[in-house]
Amino acid sequence: MVTRKITAWLVHFYTALGLVAAAGMAVFIVRGGAESFRWAIGLMIVATFIDSTDGWLARRARVKEILPQFDGRRLDDIIDFQTYTSLPLLFIWRAGILPADLGWWLLAPLLASAYGFSQSGAKTTDDEAGGAFFVGFPSYWNVVAIYLYWLRPPAWITLALVIALALLTFVPSLYLYSARGGRLSRLTNLLSAVWGVLLALIVAGVFDNPKPFVWASLALPIYYFVASWAITLESWFGGRTRRGTSRLRPTLRARHENFD
Repeated sequence: MVTRKITAWLVHFYTALGLVAAAGMAVFIVRGGAESFRWAIGLMIVATFIDSTDGWLARRARVKEILPQFDGRRLDDIIDFQTYTSLPLLFIWRAGILPADLGWWLLAPLLASAYGFSQSGAKTTDDEAGGAFFVGFPSYWNVVAIYLYWLRPPAWITLALVIALALLTFVPSLYLYSARGGRLSRLTNLLSAVWGVLLALIVAGVFDNPKPFVWASLALPIYYFVASWAITLESWFGGRTRRGTSRLRPTLRARHENFD
C-alpha cells in the first residue's frame, strides 16, 4: 500500500512539473528576445506533453482511489489555465504579435477562457456517448500563440482569429478529447505525437529553413478543427445518426442554457 501511495504522489508530482514549466515560460516571456521566445515555446510544448500524459498515468496508478483527499484534477486545471491561456496570451502581447494599441483585445480570450474553465460541463466523458469531448473551444491558446509568432500574419487576421476563437468558447460545440478515448482518438493521438515531435525539431533548430515544416505542421490543428466541427454539425443536425453524438445533446443544451 505504501508503494502505491508513493507512486500516486509521484504522478501528482509529474503533473506539478507543468507548473515548473509555466514558471520558466513566464521568465522567458518577460525577458523577451528571439532566443527567450524560442525557449518559451519549447516549454509550452513540454507543458502540453505533460498535460497529455499525466491523466493516463493517473488512471494507471488509480490515483483517485489511493489519494482521495488530493484533487489532482484541480491541480491540473490550475496549471492548464496558465500554460494554455494566461502565459500564451502574455506571449502574444510581449512578442508584439498584435500592435500595441490592439493589445487590450487579448482580454477577450482571457475572460472567455476563465468562463470555459469554470463550466461544470466543459468536458464530457460519457464513453457510451461516443467518447470524450470538450464543449466549446478548449482554450488552446498555446497553439495559437506559437503559430502566430512563427507565421506573423497581418494584424487584422490575428485580431479576427483571436476574437473568433474567444467567441467559440461560448458556442456549445464539440472538440475531440482524444486523451480520454472515443471517436478518432487513435488517429488523433498518433497525429498529435508526430506533430509534437515536428514542433520540437523546429524549436531545436534542426531545419535550416523551418518555414515549410511550420506550414506542414499546421495539418494537425486543421484536422483537429475540421474533425471536431464535423462531429458538432452531426450532433446538431444529424438526427439519430451515430449513437454517441445524439446522446450528447443534453450536455450541449445545458451548456447553452448556462450561457443564456
